[in-house]
Amino acid sequence: MLSVSVVVTAFDQGELVAEAVESVLHQTRVPEAVLVVDDGSTDVGSVEVIERLQGDTRVRVLRQSNRGVSAARNAGIAAAGTDLVAVLDGDDRLAPTFLERTVAVLEGDPGARAASSWLRAHGVIDAVVRPGGGSAVDFLHRNACPATAVVRRDAWRACGGYDEDLRSGFEDWDFFLSLVGDGGHVAVVPEPLIEYRTAPASANVRSMDSRLELYGRLVDKHRAVFERHLREVLLALEARAMDAAARWEDLVAADRSLPVGEVTYGDGGMAAAVRIAVRRG
Repeated sequence: MLSVSVVVTAFDQGELVAEAVESVLHQTRVPEAVLVVDDGSTDVGSVEVIERLQGDTRVRVLRQSNRGVSAARNAGIAAAGTDLVAVLDGDDRLAPTFLERTVAVLEGDPGARAASSWLRAHGVIDAVVRPGGGSAVDFLHRNACPATAVVRRDAWRACGGYDEDLRSGFEDWDFFLSLVGDGGHVAVVPEPLIEYRTAPASANVRSMDSRLELYGRLVDKHRAVFERHLREVLLALEARAMDAAARWEDLVAADRSLPVGEVTYGDGGMAAAVRIAVRRG
């Protein structure tokens, strides 16, 4: 039976960190250890929460100067003495069976280097989000696994851990590419076992403003993997573009008040404009 710890990273998230820890303490698969890594919180309320958690005998608190979420995760995983380590952001929560279901997957599938699940998003949006996981090729055109995941500690060590120089976003995506770039895969339990908080000013939303720049860095860093799977990457990106275009076409065809806009050439734009005109009659 594999042992598992949970690392909760925290930075100025107030009572949300206590909620995250509480969700860990109520797991049906009880972890061997719960570690909270405070990444230099300065907000008074957040510091009070961390100090309160330090008095909880069920929790071990590590404190460091602000170095980013990658450094916080690495510090927590390094301090854990278990076969598996789950990482959880301080503003998210786990459903009670998250560890039970993901650890069982890793115990039964030696080729899986990490395991996660679908997400139940709450806050600004209310939705079930269904990442698919997979091997390296599945991570080249989009991130296929949530940041909250259970990772084999030896695999984390072998790939070099989270890149602590990445502080603008996509550090999770980069880590999973490093984790499975030379083989193996990430498994995803098809149940929404992560309670993921959405907010307008979240790091995930902010990173989308620099998506092309950040994706370019991933391509540069993992160039060998991208080159090995160039055909699959290009086809996957084209498939995503076609799907987005088809959704736009359906919306515009159904609502005459929406403008078609400029008719583009060479990317299916002319054909789409013709189909919209026919469907509108």
